[in-house]
This record gives sequence, C-alpha cells and structure tokens, in this order.
Amino acid sequence: MSNRIKMIILAIMALSLVAIYMFSNLGSNLAYILPRRGFAVLAIAITGATIAFSTIIFQTITNNRILTPSILGLDSLYILIQTFIIFVFGSTSFVAGDKNINFFISVGLMVLFAGVFYRILFKGEGRNIYFLLLIGIILGTFFGSLSTFMQVLIDPNEFMVVQDRMFASFNNINTDILFVSIVLIIGVVIYFLKFTRYLDVLSLGKEHAVNLGVNYDYVVKRLLIVVAILISIATALVGPITFLGLLVANVTYEFLKTYRHSQLILASVFISIIALIGGQLIVDRVFSFSTTLSVIINFIGGVYFIYLLLRGSKNW
Repeated sequence: MSNRIKMIILAIMALSLVAIYMFSNLGSNLAYILPRRGFAVLAIAITGATIAFSTIIFQTITNNRILTPSILGLDSLYILIQTFIIFVFGSTSFVAGDKNINFFISVGLMVLFAGVFYRILFKGEGRNIYFLLLIGIILGTFFGSLSTFMQVLIDPNEFMVVQDRMFASFNNINTDILFVSIVLIIGVVIYFLKFTRYLDVLSLGKEHAVNLGVNYDYVVKRLLIVVAILISIATALVGPITFLGLLVANVTYEFLKTYRHSQLILASVFISIIALIGGQLIVDRVFSFSTTLSVIINFIGGVYFIYLLLRGSKNW
C-alpha cells in the first residue's frame, strides 16, 4: 500500500470521527450543542496539529524518537505559572479568572523562558543539543518541585482550581483565545516554511547535515524557537498533554516508514486528531466526563513509551 493511499485512509478516519463527535447524540438544543462541539473540534485540531508538528521537528533535530518537546520543561513551567498565579493573586483575581490575560501571560513567559534558555546555552562553544536536553530535564524537575511546594501551602479550594489546570481540557474553550492561537500558529508556520527543505537532511545527523552544506547551528536554533512557541501556544490553550507527541510521532513512523517530512508531518497531524477525537469520544460517551482526555492519552502514551524503551533495550 502506497503512502498516498495511507494518507487518504487517515484523512477519512479523522473526518469520520469528527462527524461522529459532532452529530451523534445531539438532543434537541442544536443551537447550543453544535457551536460548543464545533469549537471543541477546532481546539482539538489546532492542539493535535501543533503538538504533532512540533514533535516531528524536535525528534528530527535530536535524532531521537523517544524524546518530546516536553523534555525542555515547558509543561512544568506552565503548571508553575498557573500555581504561582493562584498562590499570589488567588483564584478570584482577574489574572486567574480572565482567560485572555492568563493565556497571554502563560505564552509570553514560556516563550521568554525558551528564548533566554536557548540564548544562554548556545552562547558558549561546544554546547550541543544534548546539553540543552539535560538542562531542560533539570529545570523541569525544579519547576515541578516549586509547583508542588506552593500547592501544599495554598488553600484546598484554591488547589482544586490549580488541579483543574494541570490536565488538558477541550471543554469551555474561549473563542477569543482560539482565534488568537490560530493567528499566532499561522505566523509561526509561515516563518518555518523557509526551513522545511532542511528537515530531511537534518534527520541524517549533524555530521552529514554539515557535510551537505547545512548551517546546522543556525537552522537548529530557529527550529527550536518554532517548537517552543508552538508548544507554548498549545499548552496555554488547553493544558499539558505530555505523551501525545511521543505517541502520534512514533505511530506515524511505523505507519508510513518514510523519511520525507512533508508526508510525516501531515500524517502525524491526522493521527493526532484521530487520537484526540477518539479519546474525547471515550471521555464523553464511555466515562461520562468522570475522567479527562489527558489522563487517557498519558496512560496510553506512557505504556507505549515503556514499550519503546524495552524494544530499544533488546536492540542494544
């Protein structure tokens, strides 16, 4: 079966699940239900596409298929930001209650952190992408510890608000934030387009990329900025989904078995939408909202991550 046919199958599956989610069990109040489901589908599509897109790029840069952008500590930083806002201002403050302000604060701080982080680490000679990942793990652990410390001190009612933001949710998405996210993502993608021709070469590794004439450090720094902005937007929009990128990226590699990033990125977007819509259907229809989508995705992704590690250890 050719990759083109596989892509068509993925597109049909994604559209079918969207149709099932949109038009099944509608009830009588269509004017209320359809717009809400429509915005939820749009948020799922944006989040899934952004995370899949950035994960494929990140794994190409690192030349490692078990790493995701969350290793840079952005998910932990988002939780720290939300915890700090509740800890200092309270859940009833305009900073915590206004979703627009909260979104721009979260995105701004995460992008600022990534920019300063990259600038400091890449300033010295001999510092490579693996040093960046090591520092990212350390900072992620540090942010998580600070978040836990503040969560222990705050009022239990305030903690419930923080806990709600620790898990991704596609319900009650603010439409203003949604459309702002679309505009920001389009701008980032337009900037990214001039680097697309380097991805297939970067997948060969640093040495081969340099020998083939790629300005490796320049391209990698710009692509890391693209990844950081996309992950920041997706996380601030719906919340952290740690293992989604790992899951959809590796399923894409196994399904297509190609090195062409034009196909890998598009297929990963379809698979991500399928995973999120399918998971949301399970949350809605099977668990009756007794759990969250991120719990299901992280459980499946965590099991798959262990499988990848065990499969890799056999090859070692």
